[in-house]
Amino acid sequence: MALMRCEFDSEALGMSTSMTVILPQPDPARPTPADAGPPVLYLLHGLSDDDTAWTRQTAIERYVASLGLAVVMPQVGRSFYTDETHGNRYWTFLTDELPQVCRSFFRLSERREDTFVAGLSMGGYGAVKWALRQPERFAAAASLSGALNVAHRRHAPDRPLDPDVWHTVWGDAPTAGPDDDTVALVGRAGADTPPLYVACGTEDFLYDDNERFVAAARGRGVPVTVDFSPGDHDWPYWDATIRDVLAWLPLRTRPAAG
Repeated sequence: MALMRCEFDSEALGMSTSMTVILPQPDPARPTPADAGPPVLYLLHGLSDDDTAWTRQTAIERYVASLGLAVVMPQVGRSFYTDETHGNRYWTFLTDELPQVCRSFFRLSERREDTFVAGLSMGGYGAVKWALRQPERFAAAASLSGALNVAHRRHAPDRPLDPDVWHTVWGDAPTAGPDDDTVALVGRAGADTPPLYVACGTEDFLYDDNERFVAAARGRGVPVTVDFSPGDHDWPYWDATIRDVLAWLPLRTRPAAG
């Protein structure tokens, strides 16, 4: 594997930003078609993290080593992967600019069946929102302890969202709006919605929010794999659960068992 941190200029943000990237090295036992690069997982960080968090806090590089999978981890601050009302255009950066920049720097597959997105906490929210708003781009999406009910989280009695963060992202709007509310988005999901994986620890303060999202997804007939098991909102849980997510991803070629 190759591990690198890239500093680059973003037109969408109007400033320099960064991403951490894991790239698979060529494997003669698993050749890549000449017209396609390796599959790619966009792996999103949480509210208090940055693009290096996954590599510092988990063994993600080791977990993907045998999968031939590229992993792109962008830096988005505390933006909730949204074009902020009083800030930067992080949704535009994530969904328009980042994939183009990655393909210009690296040889990555552009096929839907080779493209995945996942994240933790705020990143779980971002991953699900991206998959629901642009389902044609992804073969699967996963949320680990995701903030999947932002409308409730704004004034939640247990650990409400920082009002300064809300103001920066959504201004004075009382709700996040239908295109930024994942419960509303899944409620109108179509037949092309990719399979979802929703994991949350039963001791996590976001557990009830995840339950509500899952109920809405099932009510709409969205294919969702649910992993509600003991765990809290912490890195030991995410380090363990990302391995389950990687095993669940519908990679077209996996190493032979044994």
